[in-house]
Amino acid sequence: MRNHIMNANSKAVRRAVGAGIIGAALVGAVAMIAANPAFAADEKKKNTVSKELAKTLKEASDAVNGKKYNDALAKLKDAEANPKKTPYDEHIINELAGVAYAKTNNYPEASKAFEAEINDGFLDEKEIPGRVKIVAQVNYQLKNYDKAIEYGNRAIKGGYADDEMKTLVGQSYYLKGDYKGTLKYYDTMIDNQIKAGQTPKDEPMQLALSACVKLNDSECTTRELERLVEYHPKTEYWQQLLYSLRSTPNLSDKSTLQVYRLMSEVDVLKEATDYTEMAQLAIEQGNPGEAQRILEKGFQKNVFADARAKDKNTRLLESAKKAAQTDLATLPRVEKDADASATGDKNVGVGLAYIGYQQYDKATDQLNKALTKGSVRNEAEAHLLLGIAQLKSGKKDDAVKSFKAVKGDPNLERLAELWSLHAKQA
Repeated sequence: MRNHIMNANSKAVRRAVGAGIIGAALVGAVAMIAANPAFAADEKKKNTVSKELAKTLKEASDAVNGKKYNDALAKLKDAEANPKKTPYDEHIINELAGVAYAKTNNYPEASKAFEAEINDGFLDEKEIPGRVKIVAQVNYQLKNYDKAIEYGNRAIKGGYADDEMKTLVGQSYYLKGDYKGTLKYYDTMIDNQIKAGQTPKDEPMQLALSACVKLNDSECTTRELERLVEYHPKTEYWQQLLYSLRSTPNLSDKSTLQVYRLMSEVDVLKEATDYTEMAQLAIEQGNPGEAQRILEKGFQKNVFADARAKDKNTRLLESAKKAAQTDLATLPRVEKDADASATGDKNVGVGLAYIGYQQYDKATDQLNKALTKGSVRNEAEAHLLLGIAQLKSGKKDDAVKSFKAVKGDPNLERLAELWSLHAKQA
């Protein structure tokens, strides 16, 4: 199941992390710096370059503007070596060097220069966001994920991070292998979006899911899958979630059949073996009508590809048909007996049989009788079956109420929540 989820999400993960290149935003920011160097005196702060370095830095600035970046770097190295340089001289050196290094694709040195410029106290506040973004992007490209996270989070806390920057931070956590950090980051982002009444995007949710899988945390995996299904009810997410639930350790046969019912309902029952197992479980639990219906659905979808599987399930279908004929013939008598019973268990059985034969109004009537009588051995199952019958007969609101009444069995409670979610999406 772990590999199934990872394979299903790998394209989305690759698509998300593929954003980490030195892109148009960086090129544009560097061009803006180059076109407007801070070489001239800053009138507001009364800062200007020293007389000792004025000529050298002017030549370096002209070289940057003339796109002679190697010449500029040579001049800047001379300036850096001058023992009389002032802190403001250093600021100008870093600004011009950052541009020149970036333009010559020396991104490690460009990052160092821009980072020093950001933190030296001379940079105008309105220019800080652009520089921070550059440093975060460059370090992401260089796989210096800690530094990318540091500056990406700085942008987030400063309130000037766009969606691209927020994505870069989450991807950095993921790519450095900090899956707990990835999960915390994306869960916080997703929770905030939900609280704000927004629909969270599916790619961050997929990365949160992948982090759960990497952590080998089954509860976390299920939680993230459920949230994906809630906000992005794609077939692939339902499939991942329900196959995960079906693989729950020590799941009873009754609960397994309930999982299969929802899988069939949302049309994510794919494997031939699943159709066979569901039919066998239905027969074993006294519901040949359901077994017949699911096998016929399997044949309609051509899931029994090889001759062996086709032959096996043909025999199983014939057996289910015969049992269903006998069951249908005796059902009116069994219904009378159930109605006369003091307890509701027999009515539950009749209601389940009617669900198998797709007679949902009769199923609803029998299950309501069962719950009204009380003394039902598995009340949670009865409420779940009632909700299914109501939903299939078009009574969505009643179905949701019945699903909410499922209590006492953790597996059935979870299934009821998913049926309720499906009912709201249907």
